[in-house]
Amino acid sequence: MGDPLTDLDKSDVLGALLQYPGSSGALRDLRPAIAALKAKGALAIVAADLLALTLLASPGELGADIAIGSAQRFGVPMGYGGPHAAYMAVRDALKRSLPGRIVGLSVDSRGMPAYRLALQTREQHIRREKATSNICTAQVLLAVIAAMYAVYHGPEGLTQIARNVHRRTAVLAAGLRKLGFAPDSETFFDTVSVDAGAKRAEIVARAAAEKINLGIGDSDLRIALDETTTSATVEAVWRAFGGTLSYAEIDATTREALPEALKRATPFLTHPVFHAHRSETEMLRYMRKLSDRDLALDRAMIPLGSCTMKLNATTEMMPLTWPEFGSLHPFAPREQAKGYHALFARLEKWLCDITGYDAISLQPNSGAQGEYAGLLAIRGYHAARGESHRKICLIPSSAHGTNPASAAMVGMDVVVVACEKNGDVDVTDLRAKAEKHANDLAAVMITYPSTHGVFEEHIREICDIVHGHGGQVYLDGANLNAQVGLSRPGDYGADVSHLNLHKTFCIPHGGGGPGMGPIGVKAHLAPFLPGHPATQGDAPVGPVSAAPFGSASILTISYIYILMMGGEGLKRATEIAILNANYIAARLDAHFPVLYKNATGRVAHECIVDPRPLKTTSGVTVDDIAKRLIDYGFHAPTMSFPVPGTLMIEPTESESKAELDRFCDAMIAIRKEIAEVEAGRFKIEASPLRHAPHTVHDIADDAWNRAYTRSEGCFPDGVSRTDKYWCPVGRVDNVYGDRNLVCSCPPVSDYAEAAE
Repeated sequence: MGDPLTDLDKSDVLGALLQYPGSSGALRDLRPAIAALKAKGALAIVAADLLALTLLASPGELGADIAIGSAQRFGVPMGYGGPHAAYMAVRDALKRSLPGRIVGLSVDSRGMPAYRLALQTREQHIRREKATSNICTAQVLLAVIAAMYAVYHGPEGLTQIARNVHRRTAVLAAGLRKLGFAPDSETFFDTVSVDAGAKRAEIVARAAAEKINLGIGDSDLRIALDETTTSATVEAVWRAFGGTLSYAEIDATTREALPEALKRATPFLTHPVFHAHRSETEMLRYMRKLSDRDLALDRAMIPLGSCTMKLNATTEMMPLTWPEFGSLHPFAPREQAKGYHALFARLEKWLCDITGYDAISLQPNSGAQGEYAGLLAIRGYHAARGESHRKICLIPSSAHGTNPASAAMVGMDVVVVACEKNGDVDVTDLRAKAEKHANDLAAVMITYPSTHGVFEEHIREICDIVHGHGGQVYLDGANLNAQVGLSRPGDYGADVSHLNLHKTFCIPHGGGGPGMGPIGVKAHLAPFLPGHPATQGDAPVGPVSAAPFGSASILTISYIYILMMGGEGLKRATEIAILNANYIAARLDAHFPVLYKNATGRVAHECIVDPRPLKTTSGVTVDDIAKRLIDYGFHAPTMSFPVPGTLMIEPTESESKAELDRFCDAMIAIRKEIAEVEAGRFKIEASPLRHAPHTVHDIADDAWNRAYTRSEGCFPDGVSRTDKYWCPVGRVDNVYGDRNLVCSCPPVSDYAEAAE
């Protein structure tokens, strides 16, 4: 901690996090600090305001290695803390170390451009405890909203918005200076800080009477403006500071407060899409065009195993649109958020009732962040007992990849526990490793039902073994959709779990987010739930999110879902989810054997089918099956997790028997196509399986010379010719995409010219 412009010369650092502009609003040239970092071989990370960057030199121009920040102000409400999309940009040499998912450009089977998730997609499943992050859920939906804001306004519109915001801020500062409250910095973008001295409390009270909240620092007051700020608002702030001034009069003599050396001179948002949609009608059509390319839940079942892609009912999402929830700042005085806190209290009680835990933290913004918070609670608990040496975390080999990645992030050492052939944890191996590491055992991380899609019949014994050797039980709540109303983690021995509200409790996945991962704990871990300086400055465990209650606004969705369902409805939903999975397992078992079942031949809420033997008999791969399902109008199940070469299917309770049958019929039809390869009708390379998915380019191809008919490829049995989903691209070349990583999105014409 310190002033980067003066303190870096005295420090040996591996990197520095610099604000641009600063949290006080001060705008300083960071180039000297960045140069000092480079001289030490350290990385410069700049947290930058996207709107400010339309007027200011970019972090890259200043020499930064990494730029981070929030995209909230690109059209996303505050929502008492979220959800908001963040961004991370790096110089080229660091791109292959980026965590999470990168949208890169590849080519499809016709050589046409095709976007795909590249590089670190699900990389924690491969590298596990050596992964660069535990990221699973991203704020995709919010990123889309922010992107559409940029598409609509374009660089000219965004620049004008920024100029308007800065202009009002400069006028505000000039008026404050005239009233005797000179801003702490002469240069700023949209925020000014002033020392109010003994008048601070009086000013805050007058501002509250004007329905204005001021930022209250240790010794100063901060005023931040945005594009919704009017001249009347500025005059109201002046009144709070004891003056009656005319905005027009102050405006006439005010100059801007951006330093000349930091003004932006480079273009941005140069892609044509940021210049093509300037009317609401055009924006509507553009978004519709994009959505038509998606294969989402509004078209068909999304059978992704371990994802719980259930219906997000419109009624549940309506309160999210209310300004009373959307417009509240996360650090607004608590008395202004009584409704939110009533919702929090009731939701926490409901979640405790559902899970058997004693306390809930709503702060974590994703399941992986919940894992992190839960493991921090375990670390805090052991440390408080003088046992901070307990750092061994036992994790079954079948675990979701975020488990070992999260354990590594909190400083634990992962010891892998073997699984039995039937998918259960090998209790003998678990017991042996718990005994071996008894003095240092911190926790076990286990999923129930298991990631193999079966209820772990030894779950109580596993909990007892770990407790008997001084450890805590972290139960991954990813599969809570198979438990609600039937079993409670807190009753059978778990100490802490995260709860995926974006799965079990109906917050939309949004293509990968927003998510919420609250954690539930037993009473002895409650003191170690994540705190926050704004609400609990002396908490033994610090915050895991920027806002005290995470992405508070989307908690309204889960609240309404639980309220409407009631206890009996929630239990019934769980029963139907399990029934649906077992129905699919029973129908498909003869065609694609179900890999794991319990002693009675049943599965939990999902099942894993095993096509691997078919590779030997026909050459078909799991990719072929997944891509061919698109021709039948279905998104593929989860591929190659947790078992490589398999498909994991989770139908949820949202699907009717008719839709389940449509999916099963498609899978069985694909098995018949594989049988045709086995029988020698054509080789796998010439089959519709290998050429899938088929696009409109295929049906319009004048030179059709394949071993099957155009109808067989484009309209397989059972597919409606009037309502068919057409995939916008053919089979994507994954290897090409990873070897030729292109993260920017130049016009398609650029690639056509390059190809020529």
